[in-house]
Amino acid sequence: MNPEYLRQRVADPTGEAPGTVVVDTPRRFLYLVENGGTALRYGVGIGRDGFSWEGNGYIHWRQHWPRWKPPSEMIARQPELEKYSVANGGMDPGLHNPLGARALYIFQNGEDTLYRLHGNPEWQSIGKAVSSGCVRLMNQDIVDLYDRVPFHAPIVVHQTPMAV
Repeated sequence: MNPEYLRQRVADPTGEAPGTVVVDTPRRFLYLVENGGTALRYGVGIGRDGFSWEGNGYIHWRQHWPRWKPPSEMIARQPELEKYSVANGGMDPGLHNPLGARALYIFQNGEDTLYRLHGNPEWQSIGKAVSSGCVRLMNQDIVDLYDRVPFHAPIVVHQTPMAV
């Protein structure tokens, strides 16, 4: 993995308020803005073309070792995932679960966007556009982020490069 995607403290390039989560999709970084002009920067994997979300929202739900329940649109594209549908109870939590060790659920205007910040066992996907839209972090990074981000923390997701 490219070392630039390892978690590190950097000068805050976002201009957002402390406590805000910012995703720079083109550069494959997630920032957690801190007091004092710094941010924790995490490398992320993002949605492949056609599977992305942008905008302002907030973290409304947080889950330790989440169950994965692919949305019906994903099941329509990949019928073999039906066994993990909501109706079938989803995939059990664990190391092979696509949501990894933790998940932070993004809401906007009181509604679930179906996009998540989550861990992933496939560390080699960090820095790439391969997911079905969610922002994936290495499991150790999502655990760290989860412990730092409270309920209702603001999140901003950019699809155009941020000025740095």
